[in-house]
Amino acid sequence: MVKLSIDGQQVEVEEGTKIFEAAEHIGISIPTMCYLKGINEIGSCRICVVEIEGRDRLAASCNTQVEEGMVVRTRTKKVLDAVKTNISLMLANHRAECTTCNRSTNCVLQKLAKDFSVKEDRYIKQYSSSKWDAESPLQRDDSKCIKCMRCIAVCSEVQGCNVWSFVNSGHRINVGVHEGENIREAGCSLCGQCIVRCPVGALNARNDIDEVLGAIDDPSVITIANVAPAVRSSWGDDVGIPQEEATVGKMVATLKRIGFDYVFDTNFAADLTVMEEASEFLERFTHKEDHVWPMFTSCCPGWVRTVESRHQDIFPQLSSAKSPQQMFGAVIKNYFAEKLGVEPEKIFYTSIMPCVAKKQEAAEPDYFSIPDVRDIDAVLTVREFARTINLRAIDPRDLEEAEWDMPFGDASGAGALFGVSGGVSEAALRTAHYFLTGENPNLDEFVIIEDRQGWKEKTVNIAGNVVRLAVVSGLKNTDKLLEAIDNGEVEYDFVEVMACPGGCSGGGGQTIRMNQELTVKRSVVLKGIDEKQPVRFAHDNPAITHIYEEFLGEPLGDRAKKLLHVEKSIALHDGH
Repeated sequence: MVKLSIDGQQVEVEEGTKIFEAAEHIGISIPTMCYLKGINEIGSCRICVVEIEGRDRLAASCNTQVEEGMVVRTRTKKVLDAVKTNISLMLANHRAECTTCNRSTNCVLQKLAKDFSVKEDRYIKQYSSSKWDAESPLQRDDSKCIKCMRCIAVCSEVQGCNVWSFVNSGHRINVGVHEGENIREAGCSLCGQCIVRCPVGALNARNDIDEVLGAIDDPSVITIANVAPAVRSSWGDDVGIPQEEATVGKMVATLKRIGFDYVFDTNFAADLTVMEEASEFLERFTHKEDHVWPMFTSCCPGWVRTVESRHQDIFPQLSSAKSPQQMFGAVIKNYFAEKLGVEPEKIFYTSIMPCVAKKQEAAEPDYFSIPDVRDIDAVLTVREFARTINLRAIDPRDLEEAEWDMPFGDASGAGALFGVSGGVSEAALRTAHYFLTGENPNLDEFVIIEDRQGWKEKTVNIAGNVVRLAVVSGLKNTDKLLEAIDNGEVEYDFVEVMACPGGCSGGGGQTIRMNQELTVKRSVVLKGIDEKQPVRFAHDNPAITHIYEEFLGEPLGDRAKKLLHVEKSIALHDGH
């Protein structure tokens, strides 16, 4: 243990602790910009500098270790002058449009400038500018980049994608796509982790709000919204509603007030995915010699894109089941359109998702159940949902609770688990157990708890059949798992992969809270929803039973295969 003084307060911390962490330990806040704990501790922004007694130069607190007897001051005039200068230099390279920027009030640079009373006009503005593909789900504005390197760090150290790097040199140095590639050629998974780590408005998801509102305001169009499981754990964040008040009923009421004609629960489609994926797994498992193992889940578009760009050899091992979003779109544009007596083109279907990659998934022709007709017409992130609420001047707290619309309002607790890493495998194997035995399993049987380095695993016995499971989230962890499988170190039958760390709860389309890791907290909310549902198994959902009896036939049947599965080409349609 090491004893030191910070702003006159004595503190004792473990050897190797950084000054920044020691200060945090006793409630002293040191501002920072580039810092990402364990990922980007390079001190490049110089916002976290402190004065150490006996040293002439200021030290970056994020990467300077504590020493015995050290005396640190965080708010001396020397420190404040340096921080103000560094903020001013950032502003000189940043196109500030705080009145219109979608990160306004949630921008670290904006807050620092305000807190330290820094004016923008101290230095001549010199910011970068370059063209960007306006149709890409991932948008970048060079003129707002402050070169903090957080995007580079998270993309390489957490996701292993290495999409971002420094380009040019000297005073022209900037962050861009690796080796100057177009974003569509870079093998980007569109996980959006760089967006939620960006402290300013340099990285964003493509804004599709106007397209959605245009459809809502067109009286000739029937508008439908579906809401992903993980959205209910975060949708109130950006509209000032605490989690305990941001109920599902308020969320549904808000969507109806926005103007959607129907609001459906994506958990219903998650149950549909469980039925198909569990059936597919059992079909493969009972003909094991005809397949290469393990079978990988396919409901995460960021993971599917990664397979297509970096792991094409395992492409045949992906489940052919579409994601819940795309299954629901196929059901709406075929079954529900027929129920309403309208042409599919007259329905505008919007998904509210915690994901950026879903925007690209919805545009992939391979997923269209009707040629040249998109099953999903638009995808809004959780952040876009919040902005839409504000655009419509809605206070959800003033609304009465509302129910999901039928016939897709019933969902099992298993559907809610799709927003949590490990939830897809747990939900699918609950139903696989039932299909094999005719009985529902113990609910704890498929909870994955055995940790390896980077992923979790478990071996279960279903009616005398040994099934080896693995669950992984985050693409760099996934690379480690795939390497272990290739080297013969591990063997599995069923592997669930989520591109974003922690699953959809930590998705790139979620609300942004700098340096706050909310994934676990959001996952607890979703697990609580599962536990409170009267129906815990997808196959026990009466709405699922009804749609198979009336329309789909049976899981893996001809119609189910046509609408709910995909024979996807390896080449990405956006250019890779």
